[in-house]
Amino acid sequence: MTQRASDEYLRNAVMTATPEQLQLMLYDGAIRFATQARDAIAVRDYETSCEKLIRAQQIVIQMQSGLNHEANPTLCGRLAALYDFIYRRLVDANMTRNTAAIDDALKILRHQRETWQRLIEKVRGTTAPPAEPAPERQTDFEVGAALSIEG
Repeated sequence: MTQRASDEYLRNAVMTATPEQLQLMLYDGAIRFATQARDAIAVRDYETSCEKLIRAQQIVIQMQSGLNHEANPTLCGRLAALYDFIYRRLVDANMTRNTAAIDDALKILRHQRETWQRLIEKVRGTTAPPAEPAPERQTDFEVGAALSIEG
């Protein structure tokens, strides 16, 4: 698939996704970038690890800022604390090049992703096994102040 076709596919996937699917995509992105950062640290590619950790951090910030505290203050407070912990571990990993900190963040991100997937299935009334995270693609989406799918 060409870069342009790949970008267009991603744009369409994001634009047609349900809010539940978008949340799952955010988890997938954070997991993918954190894993890539961990791999980069292992081969002492600190520039790449920094870039990937910052991307993962931006996604976590986006998830935290998307919480609707009015709907359920208690649940949102707990999720905000989890996202804060994940974010701090990713920052720590970036400052100290500590893969154990990335592992801490990944453990929670993977658990949250699985929980989210099961919730989606329960709401839809299905019992299919949790979907696997999307395979890595050459085109990574950017997350900044607002979500952007352009490369």
